[in-house]
Amino acid sequence: MQIGIACLFAAYVLSQFYRAFLAVLTPVLKAELGATAEDLATASGLWFLTFAAMQVPVGAALDRVGPRLTAASLLLVGALGAVVFAMSDAPGGIKLAMVLIGAGCSPVLMAGYFIFARSFPPAVFGTLAGAMVGIGNLGNIGASLPLSLAVDAVGWRGALWGLALVTALIAALIAVLVRDPPKVQAQAKGSLLDLLAMRSLWPIFVMMALCYAPVAALRGLWVGPYYSDVFGASPDDIGRVTLIMGLAMVAGSFAYGPLERLLKTRKYLILGGNLIALATLVGLWLMPLAGGWTTVALLALFGFAGASFPMVIAHGRAFLPAHLTGRGVTLLNLFGIGSVGIAQFITGRLSAATAQPPVEAPYVAIFLFFIVTLALALLIYTTSRDRTD
Repeated sequence: MQIGIACLFAAYVLSQFYRAFLAVLTPVLKAELGATAEDLATASGLWFLTFAAMQVPVGAALDRVGPRLTAASLLLVGALGAVVFAMSDAPGGIKLAMVLIGAGCSPVLMAGYFIFARSFPPAVFGTLAGAMVGIGNLGNIGASLPLSLAVDAVGWRGALWGLALVTALIAALIAVLVRDPPKVQAQAKGSLLDLLAMRSLWPIFVMMALCYAPVAALRGLWVGPYYSDVFGASPDDIGRVTLIMGLAMVAGSFAYGPLERLLKTRKYLILGGNLIALATLVGLWLMPLAGGWTTVALLALFGFAGASFPMVIAHGRAFLPAHLTGRGVTLLNLFGIGSVGIAQFITGRLSAATAQPPVEAPYVAIFLFFIVTLALALLIYTTSRDRTD
């Protein structure tokens, strides 16, 4: 069980890498393929929307087939996507590649959560979920300065070929080493409609939809163009900034679990963390030209406080019936991931519509967009019921 879970952790590192690496590749893809910021926002959005759309069949597959075959088979699709990316000669190829990679990454986190929910005591679910996201966020670190150095050494195409090989290898290891948990005996009938009818989940769905999108969208793409356009940053400079933000996200993911046990609440921990994230967004909006350590500190604090994703899933999981665990956690994930895809399309259009002097105008609009959506999420989430295990 432990070595199989380690393989899923490694796969989730790749998943986090793939959702964040476009920020570092922005300058080279712009120079070599003529990819605009809107093209890359669309490609990023397609990754998240494909990932989200796959949550429905993934949830059913987890309950019926199990996490081993579900994760291994789809991760091979992600390896194919990396190959398509490496061979692309136009922005359209990048978009197709991101669709395939999004499908490939879609079952990994939920396969781990499914095993946690079925094989471990409920009280440790939040901690295990946070640990998986925290370790997975090492992919954010890999998709920063290390990726920039790899591109310098072997080119972006060489780096993608290497990623394709690693992705296929991890898929094979999952197929061999992951062990499916025992199935729930005499399962009751149930569907996604039963979950959607549970009023206790509604404010949690809203929080899932709107709290992860800002941190995922900024770290996954917009930090790169923001630093390049506003501060004239080089790829290595962008790599350093994204590295710091990625490290902060790792720390935040690990911090939420122990804080839950200390404070004995999920609802108010999530509210407090996201209020801090909202405050940092307001700081970025008010001071878009600050630069230096001021902007870096705001982005780092935003990444740390905004890492509430696994705790929100833990809050929702506490309301799920056992026979709908797979479909329930994937439905929660659908809300969290799908909203990022939609946000990337919206922010891509905002960027194009405000691409005029002053140079910071597109990013001021993007920051304001996320301020409004996160504030709305916090307001609605205050109506939720607190529940710990």
